[in-house]
Parts: sequence; C-alpha cells; structure tokens
Amino acid sequence: MLKKLEELSKDELNGKKVFLRVDFNVPVEGGEIKEKHRIQTHKETIDFLLSAGARIALASHISGGFRVIVRDIGEILGHEIAFEEDILNPGLDSPLTLFENIRRYEGEEEDDKAFAEDLARNFDIYINDAFSSSHRQHASISSITEFIPSYAGFSLVKEAENLERILKGPAQGKTVILGGAKVSTKLPVVKNFLDKAEHILIGGALANAIFKFRGLNIGRSVVEDSGVALALKEIDLNNPKIILPSDIAVSEDPKGAVSPAMVLPLKDISENQMILDIGPETARKFSDIIKNSKTVVFNGPLGLAEVEAFSAGTKVVFDSMIRSGAFSVVGGGDTLALIERLGLINRFSYVSIGGGAMLEFLAGNKLPGLEALGYYA
Repeated sequence: MLKKLEELSKDELNGKKVFLRVDFNVPVEGGEIKEKHRIQTHKETIDFLLSAGARIALASHISGGFRVIVRDIGEILGHEIAFEEDILNPGLDSPLTLFENIRRYEGEEEDDKAFAEDLARNFDIYINDAFSSSHRQHASISSITEFIPSYAGFSLVKEAENLERILKGPAQGKTVILGGAKVSTKLPVVKNFLDKAEHILIGGALANAIFKFRGLNIGRSVVEDSGVALALKEIDLNNPKIILPSDIAVSEDPKGAVSPAMVLPLKDISENQMILDIGPETARKFSDIIKNSKTVVFNGPLGLAEVEAFSAGTKVVFDSMIRSGAFSVVGGGDTLALIERLGLINRFSYVSIGGGAMLEFLAGNKLPGLEALGYYA
C-alpha cells in the first residue's frame, strides 16, 4: 500500500523540514525553459506543504544547473524560490528552496546508503513527487526512505493510479500506441500488452526496427540496433493485435526542406530515403481503431513530429484520441514537448511526465521509488 502525503494532517507538517524530490529536468535553451508542464505537475504538492507551514527543500536532477532558471521556476509555480548549492548543509532560510543538481553528488546515482543517510539527516519528512525518476535506483529516490518517514506526493500518486488503470483495465476496447526513437524501452511494453490490449498500433523507429527485423528495406531510416533483434525474437509479431504502417511518408532530407515528403508503400522506399511519418492510409486505419476504443495510451510520436512536414500522422492520432471520448493517457519526453507546443496539454484524460518510468511501469516492472514507499507490498 503506497504511503501518501494526504495521510498527514497539516498539524503534522507544520514547522517540519521536508525533503521534496521533484523532477525539474526540463529542456533549457538560451536560458529559457522550453517545457513547463513537468514543473507545473508539482504545484499541488508544494502548495499543500507550504499551506501547512512546512519548510521545503526541492531536490532534482537536470542536464546543467538550476541557478539561471530558479526565478522562472518560481514564476511557473507561483512562489518565490530561494537557491542553495549544497543540500547536505541546507540553510532553509526561506519556506521554499531549490538545491543544485542532486546528481552532482557521487553517491546519488550509486544509491549509496551513507550518502542517503546524509541527505536525510537535516530533514523531518521525505516526499517523493518525482514518478518520472522513480525507475532509478538512486539515493534520493530509494535508500533515503530507510532513514526518514517517507510518503508519495500528489503527482506521484496520480501517475501510479492512472497508469495502473491502463495496466489493469479490461483488454477489450484498449488500444496502445507506441512510436518514438527509443525502441528497446518500448518492446517490453508490446510484449506485456499482447494479452492486456485489443490493439497495439506501432509507428516511428519502433516500426522501422520491426521492418528491418523482417528483412525489409528501410533505406536510411532511424533504427536502434542494440539488443533489439534479440528482444523482437521473444515477441509474436504475427499477432493480429500488432498493427504496423501500411504506407509511409519518406524523404531524403529529415528537415523536409530540400526533399519534401512523399507517400509510398513500404516496398517502394529507396536506399537514400528515410521513413519520417506514417502515411494517410495508416493514419485513417489507426484513427478508426481509436474512435472505437474505450481506453487509449500513447507514448512516442509516430514520425519526426517536431518537423511540421512529418507531424501529420501523429496529429491525426491525437485528434482521434481527443474526439473518441476514451480514457486517454499520453506520455514520454518527446510527446510531452509536442503536445505542449500544440496546446493540447488539457485535452487528454491524463498527461504522464513519466517517460522511461511510464514505460517500465507499463512493462510490468517494479519501480524502485514506488517499492520504497510500499506500493508493491
């Protein structure tokens, strides 16, 4: 049974020093945050703790540093945030303090118990609100719970509940849509859902990998080779639930500027071309399936959707999901960035920030962060 923050009263939190593990690992370009939703998901937990009179230390990893974006994070959350470098020696002079990249400490990624104990020493309560990092066996995710009373924040609880609904709901009327570039993380999901879904629709580099495995020409298309063939051997690719593109959009130029997209049957692709989107026939077929679904989960664009010329298939699928009235869940880093850019964040039943954690959960694997909080007990 997952231990939840909501079990604590405001009296129990008043005056307490709280170590709050969040995920602020957002893309930053030119000092500007390019993805806000990931940060916004933690607002409910932060607001609750502050209203209870707790003093909060925000801990996260990031590719780079937090100092230059602290003010912007505060604006997104609607709170003034102080900044400190060293979470092992926290001042906590303000109600809400963000600390520098937690992964700069060697003991973090090693899940070093001595380091975890050092992290916990200056705090009264630990809250994990970072579902998207909970597939990592890291000190601030896992071992810290051995040294301090620990609970799940509101965002983490919502992630677990919504993805559990996807995982455990009836197979009839359930459609899983998988694309994106990271093939190896998606194949375990395909395998796990063969008896848990009615349809598994596949595009992107995942489809490329299957085409290549079958000996088909994919030209210069992006494909992940490491360990993929071995994993594909363990999946019944002839299962009628698995539906691959029947037509494709190709180009010799991934930016779509020199050589515009052409729609072809797969057999007609040339050696110099790349598969960059599903074709309109495939989009219509996927759309028809989605419209008759009761549950739909989507992870990974079906083409190079960050380029407008190759976003048509993914946009059709998004539109079908929204119009279907189905319980719809979307997730994955590239997917999150895309739906935020398209203004679709609030059009789905739930938007997961999980990424790799979402895929691990849907593959049926145990997440260390959830296990540490008693989810699997």
